[in-house]
Amino acid sequence: MSADVRAAGAVLWRPAQTGVEVALVHRPRYDDWSLPKGKVDPGETLAATAVREIAEETGFHAVLGRHLAQTGYEVHAKGNGKLLKKTVDYFSGKAISGAFAPGDEVDELRWLAPQEAERLLTRDTDVRVLREFCALPADLTTVLLVRHAKAGKRDDWTGDDDLRPLSEAGRRQADALRELLPHYGPDRVFSAPRLRCVRTVSGVAEDLGTEVRHEPLLSEEGYWPDPTRGISRLLAITAAGGTPLVSSQGGVIPDLVSALADRDALDLPSTSGGVVPSKKGSLWVLSFRTTADGPVLVSADYHPSPLPLPAPSRA
Repeated sequence: MSADVRAAGAVLWRPAQTGVEVALVHRPRYDDWSLPKGKVDPGETLAATAVREIAEETGFHAVLGRHLAQTGYEVHAKGNGKLLKKTVDYFSGKAISGAFAPGDEVDELRWLAPQEAERLLTRDTDVRVLREFCALPADLTTVLLVRHAKAGKRDDWTGDDDLRPLSEAGRRQADALRELLPHYGPDRVFSAPRLRCVRTVSGVAEDLGTEVRHEPLLSEEGYWPDPTRGISRLLAITAAGGTPLVSSQGGVIPDLVSALADRDALDLPSTSGGVVPSKKGSLWVLSFRTTADGPVLVSADYHPSPLPLPAPSRA
């Protein structure tokens, strides 16, 4: 949907004794109960908007998970009353810290079981978003799978291809990813050993105070002799918990994602010519459910560029 106004928000949740609770906010201006959301600021990604609006409306810092839904409707422009198209993208957002304080925009917050929250919500569109959140467990394991940023043309580089550095455009992409990825809460950083893969995520590792761990099985030359070993390595990283960030290559990511989706019967976002997308500097947000047999892929969101982010295509 082409939009004149973009916005983002989340189903903000926290663990509770009987499962999870979700946060609803009351806006006195509209006298409604809604999910926290707000308009995108210039130059802001959807993820950044969602996290900022959660903080402004609820007082809580959140870490994002899977993309839930996109809603669209018409609003009247201030001043001339012209009808504008507005889209809102919603994420799952886990409350990490913070406390609510009433203000002019939001005067009350309630933590409720999802069934209670559904009855209180004013708009049917919010109910549909909440139901999408409830369709899967809240506490999934998120894997952030990044393709390395731009590194110029292979034919223009005369040295060892493993040492081909990021281009100026690639450094900008890496900087944008450094801003974006913390909204998903990465806590460990892995990379195919090639310099361009490592440099794409080294800023995130530096901010975390950790090292980039080399993963030869997730490089093109390490993956293709035995793809099953590469897939098993990613699943082992996933099973260790937390939120791992993995940097790999365009010759690996499409096969890796499609193989996991086929294994776990997950329909991926519609693609051009049936090819799984993996542009340079792009991000796959992979969500896994923990089972006795190991991680199972239950959701996959593709973000084609780090800044600014269009709405992700979702499986």
